[in-house]
Amino acid sequence: MIGARISKASFAGFSLYKPNHSSVVHSQIFPRRRNSFCCLRSSRSLNMAKQSEQNGVPEVTQDLPTLLRVKKLSEKAILPTRASPLSAGYDLSSAAETKVPARGKALVPTDLSIGIPDGTYARIAPRSGLAWKHSIDVGAGVIDADYRGPVGVVLFNHSDADFEVKPGDRIAQLIIEKIMTPDVLEVEDLDSTQRGSGGFGSTGV
Repeated sequence: MIGARISKASFAGFSLYKPNHSSVVHSQIFPRRRNSFCCLRSSRSLNMAKQSEQNGVPEVTQDLPTLLRVKKLSEKAILPTRASPLSAGYDLSSAAETKVPARGKALVPTDLSIGIPDGTYARIAPRSGLAWKHSIDVGAGVIDADYRGPVGVVLFNHSDADFEVKPGDRIAQLIIEKIMTPDVLEVEDLDSTQRGSGGFGSTGV
């Protein structure tokens, strides 16, 4: 009813909620170095959030499954960074001096282990600059969500000269992609399509 007055209202058990912004877990993109952006979270904020939750104070936090969690395995490890706010991949850096022989390959350590969101996988992709200028490619680049070991990058050298990798060099990029993992069903036949069984070259060159 418009204009009605509320009298003798009881608000027992209710309290004004004032968020403690110092303990909210923030996920922000900010410059780390020239032309480099990174996403970090504060472990101190997480500890404060847990303590506040135990004290009965509600807290707004970002769920861990939505974050790219990274653990450094050595002092030479460098956190993955994005070159710009809209970059799809996080640059991965070498943690050791490595030589990729001409027409050969080498495994370059990053000294990082990662935890990625559920329903995704991490793909290690080449950096366009290395591919174009030095004929360096990346192979075997699938990291499953349940893998917790060190991340290594397989580099292929398609040139006729050895390629030297120094600690701190950006060697590849890490791309987080969503996936589907449907159950497997064996069937007697498949539905027909316009293309049918046409394979390589069936739609033209």
